[in-house]
Amino acid sequence: MAGADLTHADWLRSVPDLVDDCRAEWGLRLGEPYEAGAVGYTVRAELPDGTPAVLKLSYPHRESEHEAAALALWDGDGAVRLLAEDRDRWALLLERCEPGTQLYEAGADRALDVIAGLLPRLWKPAAAPFRPLSDEAAWWRSYLPEQWEQAPTFERRLFDEALAALDELPATQGEQVLLHQDLHAENVLAAEREPWLVIDPKPLVGEREFGLAPVIRAFELGHSEVAVRHRLDRLTSELGLDRERARRWAIAQTLAWAWDSAWSEEHVETVRWLVEASR
Repeated sequence: MAGADLTHADWLRSVPDLVDDCRAEWGLRLGEPYEAGAVGYTVRAELPDGTPAVLKLSYPHRESEHEAAALALWDGDGAVRLLAEDRDRWALLLERCEPGTQLYEAGADRALDVIAGLLPRLWKPAAAPFRPLSDEAAWWRSYLPEQWEQAPTFERRLFDEALAALDELPATQGEQVLLHQDLHAENVLAAEREPWLVIDPKPLVGEREFGLAPVIRAFELGHSEVAVRHRLDRLTSELGLDRERARRWAIAQTLAWAWDSAWSEEHVETVRWLVEASR
C-alpha cells in the first residue's frame, strides 16, 4: 500500500502542503476545518462554481485504502457522493452534508431506525478491489494472540470466544456484499439531499451479519448490557439476519479493534456482554 512506511507524525507535517496541492488541483476555496479525526484531516471547501464540498485527506492505512471505490459504487445511494479523487495524495473531494449533525444526537431509537433503513442500501454485490472479510479476519487472528500475551488485561474466555469466531465464521459466510466496517451513529450525518448520509467507509466484502458489528459496539447509542443486546436483537430481527453469527462477528471485531482504541475498556465491556448474550 502506498505510503505504508510513512509515520503518522510525518504525515501530519505534510498536511499543509497536501492541502495546498489539492486546492490548486481542484481550484478550491477553503473554509474552516472540521474537528480533527484519528487518521484524517477534513476541511470545508467550495468548487469553482460555488458548490459546497469537503476536502478529506487520509493518513495512508489499510482500512481506508478503497474508500473512494466504495463511495463510487454507492454513487450517492445513502452515502455522500464522491466528487473527485487524488490517489497519490490519499485525497478525496466529497459532497458536503449540511447541517452535518451526527445521527446519535437524534437519540438511540431514531438512530437505529435510520441505520436499519440505510444498511440494505449499502449492501451492494461487490468484489475487487475490496478486501475480503475473510482476509481481514485472518489478519486479526494473526495478531490477537501476541497482543494477548503482551497485555492480558481481561479474562481469557473473551479472547477464546473471539478466536473461535475468527476460526469458524469466515469459511461459512453467506452472500458477499459491500460492508462498511465502521458504520456507527457518528458516521451518519444530517444532510439536504437526503435526511441522513453515510460517511467514512472502511470497506470490506463479506456477509451481511458482519455489517451489524460496528453498530452493536457503538457505545454512543448507549453503553450497557441492555443497550448492546437491544441493538443486536432489534437489527437482526428487523433485517432478517442470523443473530448468532452477528453476535460472534461483533465479538471478534470489537476485540480486534480494542487495543488501538482510546475506548478499549468500553470495547472489552461490550465483548463481555456479547459473550453473555448467547444465553
